[in-house]
Amino acid sequence: MQWSDEPNGGFSTAEAVVRAPVDRGPYAYRHVNVEEQRRDSTSLLQWTARMIRLRKQCPEIGWGEWRIVPTGSRAVLAIEYRWRGSTIICVHNLADEPRETKLDLGVGTLANLVDVEQIEADRGGVHHVVVEPYGYRWFRAGAVTPALARDVAG
Repeated sequence: MQWSDEPNGGFSTAEAVVRAPVDRGPYAYRHVNVEEQRRDSTSLLQWTARMIRLRKQCPEIGWGEWRIVPTGSRAVLAIEYRWRGSTIICVHNLADEPRETKLDLGVGTLANLVDVEQIEADRGGVHHVVVEPYGYRWFRAGAVTPALARDVAG
């Protein structure tokens, strides 16, 4: 990605460069560059940074045991990660239209890790989760607070 809206995308002050940056169209360096994306809270750069921070806060994904969770939809992938008494569930919709999934996880509450939301299981213990087209939802089973306060030695 270009660094800034300066000539040559901020890569070089030379008059001629070996490979010129994109300078036309919607992805020209004057429109898409790191400097602009850092200022835009809705940019792809900011989203990527948020997701990297979130992933680092979920050691279950790297250290835990995992299993594929049945979703009731061929287009939705759900993976459950368990580590040291904590559980993360990542749900991904691979379709171009919204999908409702049914997750039987054996827990009462799913706390959304991206948005402020909690989903309770129905009377049968099943969570009904709607995921937008090509979307994702990451949850912690149970409340978020106990997972953050857990004993890291245990």
